[in-house]
Amino acid sequence: MSEDWDAAEVHRLLDSLEQRTHARLRSVRGDHHEVVSASTDANADDEHDPEGSTIAFERQQLAALMGDAEEQLAEIQAARQRLEDGLYGTCADCGQPIVPERLRARPTARRCVTCG
Repeated sequence: MSEDWDAAEVHRLLDSLEQRTHARLRSVRGDHHEVVSASTDANADDEHDPEGSTIAFERQQLAALMGDAEEQLAEIQAARQRLEDGLYGTCADCGQPIVPERLRARPTARRCVTCG
């Protein structure tokens, strides 16, 4: 791990990111539940709905957002493991240090800007 980092700072960054991601996931899951519930009462022919997007499209979009949030949580866990293993802040491709600015902006980064 780069000497510009201390473990407490990394844990704070990852904790904050994890809390925000869990909140986003709860929100999207709630929206997904509402769409699914509404679709049971809706006209089955939503493909011709003049109101806009179809219910199926909305479900797919929300499912993709849930997948993104779940992937982010996995990336946070992987960053925690790299921290524990002493590899946090080291590029997975070239082995060079990842600049602190990149890690502050994206605490789960595995690669330096060059390897990107």
